[in-house]
Amino acid sequence: MNRNIRMITFDLDDTLWDNVPTITKAEIETRKWIENKVGKINWGDLDDFLSLREELIKEDESIKWDISKLRKEIFRKKLNHITPVKHRDKIVNDAFTVFISKRHEVKLFNGVEKALKQLSNKYILGVLTNGNADIFRFNIGKYFSFSISSLEAKNSKPNRAHFDKAIEIVPDIKFDEVLHIGDHQINDILAAYELGIEVLWFNNNESNWEQNFPKPNEFSSWKNLPKIVKNKYG
Repeated sequence: MNRNIRMITFDLDDTLWDNVPTITKAEIETRKWIENKVGKINWGDLDDFLSLREELIKEDESIKWDISKLRKEIFRKKLNHITPVKHRDKIVNDAFTVFISKRHEVKLFNGVEKALKQLSNKYILGVLTNGNADIFRFNIGKYFSFSISSLEAKNSKPNRAHFDKAIEIVPDIKFDEVLHIGDHQINDILAAYELGIEVLWFNNNESNWEQNFPKPNEFSSWKNLPKIVKNKYG
């Protein structure tokens, strides 16, 4: 028996667009902007980034879910030789403005806008993201009723805070009336599955299913999504 789906929630990064080129470009261009201001910086590699992140979380636990603060604090650490502090803080804040602007220069997967437009005619659409992209900065934002980031949830998927907050926002809706769509097998699919939420896995790179719970229905092209939803949920 098909569920009576009333609301569809979506992950953003790597679900609506390919996030790697977006973040890579934003990172490169922001670092270039900073170095044009202060000279060469030793940015380190991924291991250095992860170590610094853990160090910063020990100082401020909110950095686990406030990734904008995380990025600012990383800039601040890398610029700790810049004085006076007021000047350093201005560079940090301006650099983050550069980064967040570039972070929103995304290329939607083919079919995203058309699919969202169609789905929004029947369903309440929402965003549940661990990232700091703001759906309402994009033209497609008009199809969404709400967006919940880790900052707003004060937690990150696969923890349930995003999902709990979503059904608080929309009156009289239950988990079994929600469909969640995302790419990440743990953060999206497992998180929703454990709450009894219907799931669709966006798998556009032929990834193998690596979890010990049943593989959900999947799709690889946004062009097919409205038809899949219609056939399964009416």
